[in-house]
Amino acid sequence: MLWLFLSLLSAFSWATADAFTKGRLSHLNPWEMVEVRLLYSLPFLLPVFLLVPSPRLQPGFWRAVGMLLPVEIAALLLYMAAIRTSPLSLTLPFLSFTPLFLTLTGFLLLGEVPSRAGLGGIGLVVLGGYLLNLGRGEGVMAPVRAVFSERGSWMMLIVALLYSYTSAMGKLAILRSHPLFFGPFYVLILTGVTSALFLLWGKLRPRELFRRPLWGLVVGGATAAMLLSHYVAITMVDAAYMIAVKRTSPLFGVLYGGLLLGEEEMGRRLLATGLMVAGVILIGVLG
Repeated sequence: MLWLFLSLLSAFSWATADAFTKGRLSHLNPWEMVEVRLLYSLPFLLPVFLLVPSPRLQPGFWRAVGMLLPVEIAALLLYMAAIRTSPLSLTLPFLSFTPLFLTLTGFLLLGEVPSRAGLGGIGLVVLGGYLLNLGRGEGVMAPVRAVFSERGSWMMLIVALLYSYTSAMGKLAILRSHPLFFGPFYVLILTGVTSALFLLWGKLRPRELFRRPLWGLVVGGATAAMLLSHYVAITMVDAAYMIAVKRTSPLFGVLYGGLLLGEEEMGRRLLATGLMVAGVILIGVLG
C-alpha cells in the first residue's frame, strides 16, 4: 500500500502548493505562478538528481520524452487560457475527468486494465471532484451546459484528456529510466523550455519571481514533494488508480479553505469529499 500513501502525499503536496500560491503569491500572473512552482522546486530536486546514480536509459526513453514535452506544454498553456477565459466553477470540474480518460490512454499506451472495483472507485473520485468544484447556487449540470457556450469549459475538457496522455506517457518514460532520475530531469527541461517561451512572449516579470523568495521556496518544496511522490507511486500501480487518488487534492483544498480561509458551503464540499474518500478506499482495498 506504499503507492497509496505516496499518491495521497502527492495530492496533499499539490493542494499545499495551490493554497500558498493563492494566499501568498497572488500578485503574480498565471504564467509567473507556473514558473515560480517550477523554478523554486529546483533547489529541492537538483540534489536528488545529483545524488541518484544515472540509470541506464532503456530504448524508447528519448522518444517518450520527445512525445511528452510538447503535449505537457500545450496542456499547461490551454489550462491557463481556460481559467482566464471562463469562471473556475465552469472549468475546474472537468479536470476531474483525467483518471476516467486515463483508463483508455493507460490501456492504449501501457496495456493497463483496471478491475471493476477499481473502475467504480475511479468513478466515485471523478463524481466527487466534479461536485466539489461546482460554483455556489449553480445546478449540477451547469458545467456540462457551459461546454456549448463557454470556451474555457471545453478547453479544460481537452486539458483533462491531454493530462491523461501525459500521465501514461510519463509512466512509460519512468519505466525506461528511474523515477528519482526522471522527476528532476524532466522538471529541469520543462523549466528551461517554459522560461524561454514565457520570456519570449513577454509574460514574465523576472523581478516579481524573486520578490517573495521564502514563500517561493515553500511552494517549490511542496511542488517537489508532489512530483517525486507522483513519479515513484505511478510505477507501483495502474496509472489510472494513481491519478484518481492524486485527484483527491481538492479534498485537502477543502480542509485548507474551511479551516484556514473560512470558506463557506462546507456541506456540499464535505459530501463531495466523502465520495472521493469512498472512491480511494475502493481503489486501495479492492482495485
